[in-house]
Amino acid sequence: MSPRIITAWPRFIGRATLGLTWAAGAAMVLMILLIIVSVVMRYLMRQPLLGSNELIQLASVVLVMAALPYCTEKQAHIRVDILDGLMGPWGQLAGDLVFRLTSIFVLTLLTWRAILKAADAFRWGDTTNMLSLPIWPGYAILAMGSALCVLVFIGQTIVILAQRDQQE
Repeated sequence: MSPRIITAWPRFIGRATLGLTWAAGAAMVLMILLIIVSVVMRYLMRQPLLGSNELIQLASVVLVMAALPYCTEKQAHIRVDILDGLMGPWGQLAGDLVFRLTSIFVLTLLTWRAILKAADAFRWGDTTNMLSLPIWPGYAILAMGSALCVLVFIGQTIVILAQRDQQE
């Protein structure tokens, strides 16, 4: 694989994850503001905001699933590397590949199921209990986040294998 592809892939993925990262940031700001207003209304004004829990739950889905691809692309997840020194370079390569291939498989299944659930919720008009907000957008964001995460893992796998080929 050419070095040009190795350097272009991370830039492409970085740009692709940026949009969802902004959505995650907006969801976090919305959640913070909503929680502040909800607490003030409940405890100071004695007028709880109806449906605030539903909005916070929907924003939580956006926050987690929209930030996941960026966190994966930056390799910012918690990683336990106790055995890396004992495994040697080939063991580390095998561990990295098994981790990424397993993640690709599981997240592909999650993406597929989220797409089916989004389509189902859209078709039947499923809504939340209190505010009657449609729930299909939450499933759609879950599907987008996990699908982009799959692309990140595929890119990382390609880069790892290409770098290994160049070292040999």
